[in-house]
Amino acid sequence: MAASNTPADWVLVPGTEEDIEAVARYCRKMVTQRALFAAGVSIVPVPGLDWVTDVAVLMRLLPKINAAFGLSAAQIERLAPDRRLVVYKAISAGGGVLIGRVLTRELVLKMVRLVGVRLTTQQAAKFVPIAGQAVSAALTFSALKFVCEQHIKQCMSVARQLQLPAPTEVI
Repeated sequence: MAASNTPADWVLVPGTEEDIEAVARYCRKMVTQRALFAAGVSIVPVPGLDWVTDVAVLMRLLPKINAAFGLSAAQIERLAPDRRLVVYKAISAGGGVLIGRVLTRELVLKMVRLVGVRLTTQQAAKFVPIAGQAVSAALTFSALKFVCEQHIKQCMSVARQLQLPAPTEVI
């Protein structure tokens, strides 16, 4: 299988605070669009459809956020070994569970469980006609925004840590 050479594959970690903020704005806009789509799907009174949609949306969004920050698994692997080590240390220090990893359905479900109370309420709200579906849509939107915002903040934190000068060796 040939490696992909799309421009997004070669995005570097943003180098300045302005770059980090610009990437974060781009990601937030993308998240809002996808969360609105998922909220629209949650209005449909088919049990379980909203959960499937939420997981599918997150499985597409989170890797795009990683790539926008230059922190996808493939992008990190292309770094020089010493730079890669710095990235992995920054990720572990910042608690970025989903940064630089290939996402699996199970990993995304783990993140969705963070907002489990909202999503359980969302399922229950669907049984109340009209108002319940509106509540369900609002909860879907806010839950996806919450999970993605936490991920964006973690990516921003890692990118900021990578701006710090490398430690110098003391002799």
